[in-house]
Amino acid sequence: MKIKQLRKIIEIDQEKCDGCGLCAEACHERAIEIIDGKAQLVSESYCDGLGDCLPACPRDAIKMVTRETEPFDEEAVQARIEGGCPSSSPCSLAAPAQQSSSALMQWPIQIHLVPPRAEYFLEADLLIAADCTAFAGPGLQKGLMENRVTLIGCPKLDNVQAYLEKLTAIFRDNPIKHIRVVRMSVPCCGGIVGLVEQALERAGKDIPREIIILGIDGKIQERKGA
Repeated sequence: MKIKQLRKIIEIDQEKCDGCGLCAEACHERAIEIIDGKAQLVSESYCDGLGDCLPACPRDAIKMVTRETEPFDEEAVQARIEGGCPSSSPCSLAAPAQQSSSALMQWPIQIHLVPPRAEYFLEADLLIAADCTAFAGPGLQKGLMENRVTLIGCPKLDNVQAYLEKLTAIFRDNPIKHIRVVRMSVPCCGGIVGLVEQALERAGKDIPREIIILGIDGKIQERKGA
């Protein structure tokens, strides 16, 4: 058993947390995971106490406290990042969470393929994403996609007119609650935002929405709306 020491460590308010996953993305040590819809500290020994996750939380659900806890284990963190697990590390305890099922709520997800009317659109929260964001954003599944009906497409290479007609029909014919649009910071990705705005105008709807822009490093560069 490791001797506990007095040091700074994060504390997550489960009542305030909405499971958005932004803190997990901001944590370089991968000390935070979204489990059962809430952000949780996987192991105290993974948290370095520097608090990179604090400014990422839009709900002010994370604070820094000073208390007796396990010392920071840099070796265990490195092994966790690389996918290993040293015998002295508690990372094996986190294995079930790492192997959790996909956050996809429906199939298909490509905009061309989804039907304009489907049961899963009723009172749905949508994620409309440029398809390359899935490869750039390592936290997309649990951070931005969870509990959302997902639609993906490329605004540069695909048939955008067909996309516009499909999105217009989805917005017009279904009681959508919220739209989250995720795009890359590269210019060609901006078209996905324009398509959503045009489709909303054509459908005569003003659905609450937010725009999230990812850098090529997978980190959120900008977040607009709510």
